Amino acid sequence: MLRIAVPVDRNNENCNIFEHFGRAPYYMLVDVENKEIKRISFVENILVEHGPGDIPRMLKEHGVNILICLGIGRRAKIFFQQYGIEIVSGVEGRALDAIRMFLEGKLVSREYTPPRKWHER
Repeated sequence: MLRIAVPVDRNNENCNIFEHFGRAPYYMLVDVENKEIKRISFVENILVEHGPGDIPRMLKEHGVNILICLGIGRRAKIFFQQYGIEIVSGVEGRALDAIRMFLEGKLVSREYTPPRKWHER
């Protein structure tokens, strides 16, 4: 079984990928078996004010294997790599659409540069 995490703007299946993975209000967790979605759940991000590595550790504790996101910083990428979690970044739009594209092998990681730093918002 595979568990995919996606930072999202709300806790329902019509959610969109949130721009900054660490500041997302929720994480959609999707359990996949044989390229089929078996279960969807949501975890509230109680670590909005977090230190380096806190969110990657929390997602690892939830059994995540893959993170699909839009924006992610260099240090966060290092933590995810240390935990063995694959990252697909630069992904926008509806979360379930992105997961389906990933399962079909049609999702490619790309660089994403936000219009300005997150803390300036």
